[in-house]
Amino acid sequence: MTQFDYDWIVVGSGFGGSVSALRLAEKGYRVAVVEAGYRFGPEDYATGAGDVRRYLFAPRLGLRGIVRTTLFKDVLIATGAGVGGGSLVYGNALYRAQPGFLHHPQWARLADWASELDPHYRTAERMLGVTTYDADSPAGLLLREYAAANGLADRHARSKVAVFLGEPGKTVPDPYFAGEGPDRTGCTRCGACVIGCRYDAKNTLDKNYLWFAERRGAVVLPERTVIDVRPLDSDPSGGDGYAVTTERTGRWFRRERRTVTARGVVLAAGALGTVRLLLRCKGNGSLPALSDRVGELVRTNSETVLVVRTPDERREFTHGVTVMSDFAPDADTHIQPATYGAAGDALSLLTTPAVTRGGRWTRPLYFLSEALRNPVRFARANRIRGSAARSMVLTTMQAYENSMALRVRFRLPGGYPVLTTRQDPIHPIPAYVEAGYRAANWIARRTGGVVKAAVPEAVFSIPSTVHILGGAAIGGDPDHGVIDDRHRVFGYRNLLVTDGAALPANVGVNPSLTIAALAERAMGFVEPAPHAELAPPIRFGPTASA
Repeated sequence: MTQFDYDWIVVGSGFGGSVSALRLAEKGYRVAVVEAGYRFGPEDYATGAGDVRRYLFAPRLGLRGIVRTTLFKDVLIATGAGVGGGSLVYGNALYRAQPGFLHHPQWARLADWASELDPHYRTAERMLGVTTYDADSPAGLLLREYAAANGLADRHARSKVAVFLGEPGKTVPDPYFAGEGPDRTGCTRCGACVIGCRYDAKNTLDKNYLWFAERRGAVVLPERTVIDVRPLDSDPSGGDGYAVTTERTGRWFRRERRTVTARGVVLAAGALGTVRLLLRCKGNGSLPALSDRVGELVRTNSETVLVVRTPDERREFTHGVTVMSDFAPDADTHIQPATYGAAGDALSLLTTPAVTRGGRWTRPLYFLSEALRNPVRFARANRIRGSAARSMVLTTMQAYENSMALRVRFRLPGGYPVLTTRQDPIHPIPAYVEAGYRAANWIARRTGGVVKAAVPEAVFSIPSTVHILGGAAIGGDPDHGVIDDRHRVFGYRNLLVTDGAALPANVGVNPSLTIAALAERAMGFVEPAPHAELAPPIRFGPTASA
């Protein structure tokens, strides 16, 4: 009988990976979580966005932060990195998916997803401590004005967030899990949630799912990048287990390559990371039976991230948490105002006054023309000092049908695949989201401000997203998807995908809660370890959402 190093190896520690690790550990399995990023304590986060060494993640350049940016010809992608994945950098907003996602034809016939996911949404909401934000904000009031101007004031509400609001700055014993979780400190309302919470107020995964996974025996292996997943030779379908090869993250030399074995593997490295790994394993022959749909149906949540830079020195948009309110103008659209906090001034370098005329080849000419015609306006809008306080960020997300594909352009020595994008010819991802620009332009007129967009969007008509999804989508068979409705990879045994790569459509809201709920459901199909003593259920305290 094969002796494995672990029963299950989970690749990635974001929402899908952390949920999977906890539930497998509870079932009595020996679990290892392999994470490419670093482990952070509150004091390890950047003090501001200008502290690039601790904010950005590019380990081969010595940057050991929590945000990884990847530019393709069709999209700029920002993703999380570190033990806790996207929870370290996301804006805390946790919403259930829009109807358009639940009824999308890619997977609608496989289950009644609304009823299937409801109990798992409720579990994830309790584990993550979802609560409604407790105050209005200047940005939220402006968005409410916009909603009212369109006769939709009732569709504006305070956000559902995963933050311990508590008494600002006061540390108390665990309020969520009947005293079995870590001590927590009340939110100071600094607004810097996306920089990294230095006050233990943000409900990152290392304070809930991963916290309990480790206390139930799971081992977290940070700073290790998975480069190969290969079935053991005795069974090419993986029925006899897998060999997982890792190397030290960011090393140019002495990469400390290691191989460990497990009966099963859960891929949850984030949509981009999981798709890249699957394409690498398919191309190098490690997983040759993977569906040819790997890399297809990649989504951007049909979103745009805009900024309204206001001229009024008295305005202050940074007090609170990152996302404090939400406006849903229709069943498939959500608009959220956000802040990066006073420490986020440096992020203004990523944006410039928006130009919407022209396409990929003509937009640079229109941008240059606008800059030359309005040099003072451009200079003022791009001023860095104090920009965060006077900037209102607007994220617009839609559950509309559009996608692109990720393809291997070439491989570097050693097998690393350099990817490129290819737009869907019928439903390409949008470079212009009308609902977002309409709201931003209204608020700009109301405040005398300037609408700004990410530099690639403003200059080259390349949209950006902080919610990359798909690429290993759920489908009815290998001709239509990469995994089945239980998240099992077609053609292989005990190989699962539980992160954003599995999502078959645009969610239309922040996708983290949906990823967690789907992972909860997927883990429910895994049988407990034979003869194992199951872990007792987690107890909830009064602060956990009901």
